[in-house]
Amino acid sequence: MKMIQSPSRPVAIWLVAGVLMIVFQIILGGITRLTDSGLSITEWKPLLGTLPPMNHQEWEKAFNQYKQIAQYKQLHSYFSLEDFKSIFFWEWLHRLWGRLIGIVFIIPFIIFLAKKKISKQMITPLIILFLLGGLQAVIGWVMVKSGLNDEDLYVSHIRLAIHFIAAMVLLVYAFWLCLKYLVKPKDQLPAPASKKIILLITTLVFFQLVYGAFMAGLKAATAAPTWPTINGENFPSNFMSYAGKPYSFFSALVNNPVAVHFMHRNLAYLICLLIVWWTIRVVKQKDNLIFSRVKWLPVFFVIVQVILGIFTLLTSPKKIPGQWGMFEWTALLHQATAMLLLLSLTAVYFLSMPAKKIYLHNRY
Repeated sequence: MKMIQSPSRPVAIWLVAGVLMIVFQIILGGITRLTDSGLSITEWKPLLGTLPPMNHQEWEKAFNQYKQIAQYKQLHSYFSLEDFKSIFFWEWLHRLWGRLIGIVFIIPFIIFLAKKKISKQMITPLIILFLLGGLQAVIGWVMVKSGLNDEDLYVSHIRLAIHFIAAMVLLVYAFWLCLKYLVKPKDQLPAPASKKIILLITTLVFFQLVYGAFMAGLKAATAAPTWPTINGENFPSNFMSYAGKPYSFFSALVNNPVAVHFMHRNLAYLICLLIVWWTIRVVKQKDNLIFSRVKWLPVFFVIVQVILGIFTLLTSPKKIPGQWGMFEWTALLHQATAMLLLLSLTAVYFLSMPAKKIYLHNRY
């Protein structure tokens, strides 16, 4: 059996650090959204934008640029310069952390390549990872641009969903590489039936993540802050209309806050039931130590996710503009748990695959 040259411990640590940095970046993105900070920086300067305004004149210039858009005029017209600085910080930190991820990737990559610590089989996947990161930055700016006008209060919820899903794809790909390099072949147990179910559940989770982004972008939680019913109904009577605006069926699925709400809730119930069913199926399955521990993670995370979703919903009417409270905490934890659920499903799927003839395995 042909084996690839195993990566060294520094390479393995580098890969794990990259995954953790992406996780933190997604959390920062959630904070940026919940604090309405995303439109505070109206320019994209990949290099010069690393530093924040350095004096009062520069701060006034940045604030005046923000004053030109609808979000300031209609929502934040009461802002002082200090208020503006508070939202500027989160967007600046979100962008800065993205730049740091790029630096943490490219510099060690060049060093490891020069020292021949990276095998030929590793180079292409790592370049793809870098390109996905760059693409994510471009998508982020395209999303921000959708809110820099005199009409829209927020960024496009569709572009927000694309940005969020691109971040999740980047995270899953980076995590998958870590698994390929760190998991021993003997720990992979071929389980075709289990793998197919997990693939189905993971696909549904991606659709659920899209609807979660739609919920966030449309501020849909406040459209139906009740549970278990949707404003007292099991199926909302205003599925095809909202606030006097009619929708076609397919348009409602994307643009109507109540319809989006209905889809997001029911996908959650379906995913939860499927994961519970899968867990019951594999609970008595003969497996190794790693799989015996990992197989419990999806059901744990999905239950926590549903509970957090309900609390996010019920606390949404208590949201106070400009303040961080219970709604913001539950919404952020809800997003973070969704990320952990996706990673747990990825790990289970990987462990259910047959070991390949060529391994990117770290033996130390």
